[in-house]
Amino acid sequence: MMAILPELVLTAGALFYFVVSLFKTPDIRLQRLSGMVIGLLVFITVCLTLSQQTSLFYGAYAVDSYSQMFKLLISFAFFIVVIFGQHLKGISDEVRPEYTMFLLLSVLGLMMLVSSVELIAIFISLELSSFALYLLVPLRDDRTGVRVQMEAGIKYILFGVMATGFLLYGMSYLFGLTGSTYLVDIVPALQTIASQPAVLIAVLLVLAGFFYKLGVFPLHFWVPDIYQGASNETTGFIATVPKLAAVALLIRFMTLPTGQPDFLVQLFSVIAVCSMFYGNLSALVQTDIKRMLGFSGISHAGFIMLGLLSMGADGYGLAVYYIAGYVLMNLACFLVICQVSRDGENLAIADLAGLHKRQPLLAIVLAVSLFALAGIPPFVGFMGKFFLLTSALQQGHLIVVILAAINTAIAIYYYLSVVKVAYTDDPVDETNVNVEPIVKMIGIGLVLMIMLMGALPAKLIETAGSIVQTIM
Repeated sequence: MMAILPELVLTAGALFYFVVSLFKTPDIRLQRLSGMVIGLLVFITVCLTLSQQTSLFYGAYAVDSYSQMFKLLISFAFFIVVIFGQHLKGISDEVRPEYTMFLLLSVLGLMMLVSSVELIAIFISLELSSFALYLLVPLRDDRTGVRVQMEAGIKYILFGVMATGFLLYGMSYLFGLTGSTYLVDIVPALQTIASQPAVLIAVLLVLAGFFYKLGVFPLHFWVPDIYQGASNETTGFIATVPKLAAVALLIRFMTLPTGQPDFLVQLFSVIAVCSMFYGNLSALVQTDIKRMLGFSGISHAGFIMLGLLSMGADGYGLAVYYIAGYVLMNLACFLVICQVSRDGENLAIADLAGLHKRQPLLAIVLAVSLFALAGIPPFVGFMGKFFLLTSALQQGHLIVVILAAINTAIAIYYYLSVVKVAYTDDPVDETNVNVEPIVKMIGIGLVLMIMLMGALPAKLIETAGSIVQTIM
């Protein structure tokens, strides 16, 4: 019972909001408070269960140091999203209980996903998380002035179903080849038939499903439309929390032998470079801040792929370090977006003009997060990119490293152009942005963590690598 205490808290929270949705909408302040309490309880229970080591449900659900590491990251990111998005400006009052219920169910699915070590359990967890997200996107209030949430919701579910088809087809191949749905049985079984082409096809199909969740090329096409169509709070969640689970699951499957590792390395190299160039070049011309962050997310997913090129624990540890830093940087960006957006409307980059006059703290948080995303020292983005490029260079991927360095230079332009707007342009609206004390504390905390992770990367990378080693 103790091992799955975070999952039980999330389930109880979802049931609570389900009951609330059946009655007259209660006081909005009570809803906000209960949401923050549940988010805090989830984070605390994860901290209490970090040392748990057990196997549940006939070995299909593993609670170990690897799963608990990602649960800690997921619960932390979820709590931060709940704090800075507590007012749910883009969500109608009438559907707030349903919105929070689906949000909790999505987090529950993601936490189950990082502990699942059996194909059917992985599929159920992935679908629980995904379908809850599909419903969150169209719940955006029409009064925000945005009319694309329904289109975004339809695109999200259609593309998601396609990715699910790839995933399920690949899993059926793995089961047919090995006669088991447990990863612990699939690994040795594949070692005896690793030279068969069907093994590579199965792994590629499964990876395609994970690439969709991570938003890498060529399964990236949903990202900018969903970022723009969903509410700011929903986009902040989609841009961070699910990507943690996607990386966790991707690393688990990368431990499976394929018989053709050279081919996979070449494939990942192409995917990484294409993701970087497509994301960065597309971000250059964006005027909507969320669409820009969506395209930049595609680029950063390409950098995460560099950590997988080593096919070893060290590279996977670097990928974990980078995705953790990426989540912090994006949380800081969306904290600013949710605070500056008055009624939950989308923000153009021009709307950030003169932010340093309207709210100096938010301008600092935005600048630090964008500097870090651009890969400027001494922040975590720079250290993450530096170590990933160094690792890829040591593996002999010189061309990939050169192209990645070029992309870093491209990204600096559009990230710093936003900082320029915030600090040098005259504000169109000179009204001060009111920020609650707790949100200010969260903003300062995110800035400090972005700097601290950049200043002390070695211990964090070593810890992540040693934890990943436990599942290999």
